[in-house]
Amino acid sequence: MAKNTELATESKAWPFQEARNLLKRVNGKTPDKGHVLFETGYGPSGLPHIGTFGEVARTSMVRRAFHELCDIPTRLVAFSDDMDGLRKVPDNVPNQEMLTGHLEMPLTQVPDPFGTHDSFGAHNNARLQTFLDQFGFEYEFVSSTDCYKSGQFDAALLAVLRQYDKVMGVILPTLGKERQATYSPFLPLCPDTGRVLQVPIIARDLDAGTIVYENEAGGQVEVPVTGGHCKLQWKADWAMRWFALDVDYEMSGKDLIESVRLSSKICRILGARPPESFTYELFLDENGEKISKSRGNGLTIDEWLRYATPESLSLYMFQQPRRAKRLFFDVIPRAVDDYLRFLDSFHGQEESEKLANPAWHIHGGTPPQEDVPLTFALLMNLAGACHSEDPSVLWGFITRYAPGATPENHPTLDALVGYAINYYRDFVKPFKIYRQPTDQERAAMEDLLAALEAMDPGLSGTDIQNQVYEIGKTHEFENLRDWFKALYEVLFGQSQGPRFGSFAALYGVSETAALVRRALAGDDLSAE
Repeated sequence: MAKNTELATESKAWPFQEARNLLKRVNGKTPDKGHVLFETGYGPSGLPHIGTFGEVARTSMVRRAFHELCDIPTRLVAFSDDMDGLRKVPDNVPNQEMLTGHLEMPLTQVPDPFGTHDSFGAHNNARLQTFLDQFGFEYEFVSSTDCYKSGQFDAALLAVLRQYDKVMGVILPTLGKERQATYSPFLPLCPDTGRVLQVPIIARDLDAGTIVYENEAGGQVEVPVTGGHCKLQWKADWAMRWFALDVDYEMSGKDLIESVRLSSKICRILGARPPESFTYELFLDENGEKISKSRGNGLTIDEWLRYATPESLSLYMFQQPRRAKRLFFDVIPRAVDDYLRFLDSFHGQEESEKLANPAWHIHGGTPPQEDVPLTFALLMNLAGACHSEDPSVLWGFITRYAPGATPENHPTLDALVGYAINYYRDFVKPFKIYRQPTDQERAAMEDLLAALEAMDPGLSGTDIQNQVYEIGKTHEFENLRDWFKALYEVLFGQSQGPRFGSFAALYGVSETAALVRRALAGDDLSAE
């Protein structure tokens, strides 16, 4: 695929803005290590959630934009802090009592509560990689445990030991007096229990590369800082990792702004330049609270994919990353239809517009071309109107609306049918509340019924919508949105839906007339 380097230098899409900043960092040249290194971080103390995916997706978008600007090689490392101690038991995993007995153990030493992997850390790492692989991300998985135990971090750990006092000078002012008395950037692993210890360091030997701490029995224990005998506290660990791996770019959430600032100071103390950073806003649950791996109070990866396409999830990550957004089930339908709209417009756009289109970033510059004649919202209403969760029934209506369309030649639409049925079954059908029309609404619906009965069955959705609109004006609805809301509540048992004309064209003019007739007769429209 030909590059649009000149246009990319002017694009206002946020991934290109980030990529241009990164290109300035390296002065437009390949670094001595032979590539530019992107990193994403994951704490496997709980099951991966969509926020974790979002960081990899967004970083990959910046990486792709960078490739459009230049030919400098890049790598993306997905780093797992799996040597961290288990500080609390997540709410959403089995065998809670067993896990409680392994608190403070490195996550790669905690037994897997699911019984499928060697450790809890390994289980969560595998879950993360499976999902990233499913999306086709190009990345390299790196384990903190492996880096510590293999000696890959040894030189950087010794550098931290040499700069111990300066590192302490960065961190201590941010702590309370009680925590200051016990803080050390080094966390020894207890030789007896294997637990990650948070104990004060009473002596250091720079030549030997060791530290000395006092154990619970009052004895002094000397351990190397290398070879996996110690790990670092979070902020020092992050800085050490940037230094050891020579990371050029890493984004993080708004809740880590202070951590980025402190880790950047430590990275400079170690003699390295901290990576370029991008701060994204946090995802919120249905109550406006931050989502958490341990609480499990947001959407899981699998839940989104039960109701919508992977591309719709990528779009949700692309849009307005610096704005806090709710990440709950009710955001899914719009994300699906927004994605379809961007994809539909892409191939008719000018090249400069394409680079700003989310579809370009979702598909790595090469979005597919496929006609999807129906919206997700329309498919959900179709499932509700025909009271069927059978894809073949919905396809019967679809083929009449879009002659020649089949599941085989419209695979995206076929997938949407399945997603729409799942979403309708779980989130729409159980909460439908039908009502009787008011006198004003009844009179308007009687006119609508007459119009439908006299209407050409092949009339377009737009023409039908115009007639419905005029009926609302004739009956003097103060706000025509109230007229359409009434139709949704009386006919569908919900307060909103797709364009009514589009629905009628899909469902069929005579079938829509029958639906209105039943509503006017007081029939139970919720009946199967």
